Amino acid sequence: MRTFGTQGPVNPQENYVVSRTEEIADCIDRVKKGKYIVLFAPRQTGKTTLFRSAIDALIAEAYFPIQLNFKLYVDCSVSDFYISVYRRLREEINGIFEKRGTIPSRVLNQFLDNTEVTNQVSMIEFFRQLVNLLPAHDNSQKVVLIIDEFDGIPPDAVRGFLHSLRYIYLGQSEVRCPYSVGIIGVKDITQLNYDGSISPFNIQDEFHLPNFTLAQVHELLEQYTEEVGQAFAPEIITAIHKQTAGQPFLVNRYAQILTEEMGVPKLETIAMTHFSKAHTQLLRERNIHIEYLLTNIRRNPLFESLLTRVISYKRGVRFNIDNEIIDELVTYGVIAKRPDGMCGIANPIYRHHIQENFKPLPSKPQARTPDTPLR
Repeated sequence: MRTFGTQGPVNPQENYVVSRTEEIADCIDRVKKGKYIVLFAPRQTGKTTLFRSAIDALIAEAYFPIQLNFKLYVDCSVSDFYISVYRRLREEINGIFEKRGTIPSRVLNQFLDNTEVTNQVSMIEFFRQLVNLLPAHDNSQKVVLIIDEFDGIPPDAVRGFLHSLRYIYLGQSEVRCPYSVGIIGVKDITQLNYDGSISPFNIQDEFHLPNFTLAQVHELLEQYTEEVGQAFAPEIITAIHKQTAGQPFLVNRYAQILTEEMGVPKLETIAMTHFSKAHTQLLRERNIHIEYLLTNIRRNPLFESLLTRVISYKRGVRFNIDNEIIDELVTYGVIAKRPDGMCGIANPIYRHHIQENFKPLPSKPQARTPDTPLR
């Protein structure tokens, strides 16, 4: 039996998964047009899952998708970063041939054995030669480079790496390599300019991955009902979407509590009384997602200050994406624009935890001296 996934990318063989058909089709369409795509969104929103689905579809259409992950590179030197990236590139190239049931040519193997990549210049040269050594049929020479956890790139390597991708994108070569790039992370590229200068990567095609719609929450829970036979009261689906605003982790966590942790008999419909208990548990627990949320807020004292004003019914904060603090909190998924043009906390679950963790402590009563008159 599958489960509701709350740890890392979900797997359709092991987890119930929202299909995201339209989003995946949009992503694949951009790749086919040779776009250099950036997707920056909070953790546990389905970024990696979406791109993995897109990669499977691209392999089926004979594209050459190479997937990298920069998570472990943050403390590396620039040269160590490029050396390790090249090792991963080689592994991925061999892996694609293996998935297709073929083997690299002798010339390609010799090229991979004799090449070194130690900086952005040698990386450009590597891709320039690689494309001419790949099978020249179908879409096999169209290399798609997918970079997950891009935020982990060493600060000293950011500008050079982005410059090299821009150089390739704007180049005049007949077959561009990489043909398309997908950059996935939490922080926006503009937030990765550690030297404060303008980003060299002004070619990006921004991709936005929305939260689950009400229909998608229904789709997710319906998969469980079809597989197990246990139904949800219709109002539960609405309640889950309302409390989470469709945030994928929180939706799955609600479902996980209701179906795995509460011990509701499988022949019994999951009702609003069960939802109320699950809701109380979710408000009281400190799961990894909430810890991540609170850690990001504590990262900058200005975040707490602004959120205190956002929560205040008397004051509030007008939404302005050009405000650096608001922009970062939007990137982390903490706040969103309300219909009235003001900032709002992204969902009621977040609002509760923010209020509980950042509300002012009660002032300590002043000790009364014998000379202090009673009031």
